[in-house]
Amino acid sequence: MSLINYIIFRFFVELFRILPFSFIYILSNFFAFILCYIVKYRYKVIYENLKKSLPEKNEFELKSLIFPIYKNITDIMVETMKGFTISATTLQKRIKTVNEEIMEDLYNKYNGIIGVLGHYGNWEWAGLLAGLKLKQKTVALYKPLSNKYLDNYIRKNRSRFGIELCPIYITASTFEKYENKKVFYALIADQSPSNINKAIWIKFLKQDTACLQGPEKYARKFNMPVVYVHIERFKRGYYNITFKILTEKPKETNEGEITLLYMQTLEQYIHQNPTHWLWSHRRWKHKKTN
Repeated sequence: MSLINYIIFRFFVELFRILPFSFIYILSNFFAFILCYIVKYRYKVIYENLKKSLPEKNEFELKSLIFPIYKNITDIMVETMKGFTISATTLQKRIKTVNEEIMEDLYNKYNGIIGVLGHYGNWEWAGLLAGLKLKQKTVALYKPLSNKYLDNYIRKNRSRFGIELCPIYITASTFEKYENKKVFYALIADQSPSNINKAIWIKFLKQDTACLQGPEKYARKFNMPVVYVHIERFKRGYYNITFKILTEKPKETNEGEITLLYMQTLEQYIHQNPTHWLWSHRRWKHKKTN
């Protein structure tokens, strides 16, 4: 069954290779309509997340955000499929770095750098671009798929422009392996942690939120600066990446401070454009207890 799923997946990858961008966004609109109004994929999760996170908005305002949120999800889906065969030239026309000089300066001053992202904008394309634009070697931590055929293909494909994907299960050894090397570690850490006992709790979008400890833990352990990577869609199919330094001296921060800076920065961008974040995650499934 795994092999069959892989063959089907590869068929759609090749199909998207020949489809023009104008057509894939027509498909995205169609898929968004199906998910929102027919299937109602995680509709209740999305609405409840919005309601608790944006209490200042009335019901009409909240519901007006829902279809654009689904369209954001399906845009990322079709762009990810297109990304498996996108050329370096086309990629660099559609996603650009705004203030790359920040990363140039950090390259000259430090070895390891931790980059934190959210599920905001097109993080898949950003990962591809990193291999083309950054002087640092980019290492992205990811959760392997259970289908080994798909996992092998996706890992190799995402690495074709120079980044390296490492399973989250070997995070510690990955940091040790590249200690004292010029490496940019990309961590998407706005998900609910699997080990709640090690979570860092903060207020995020008006709610007590359990946060992954990884970015802060390794920044403090190896004394690496932390950079927030913001990916903003300014036109359909086009993105800008902006880098923002959260701290250059992690060992001088208090426990939880880096995580708070990270989540506050993400929250700021979510408030600017709520529809660009992935609201379908069950982000608040863990409840804080005494």
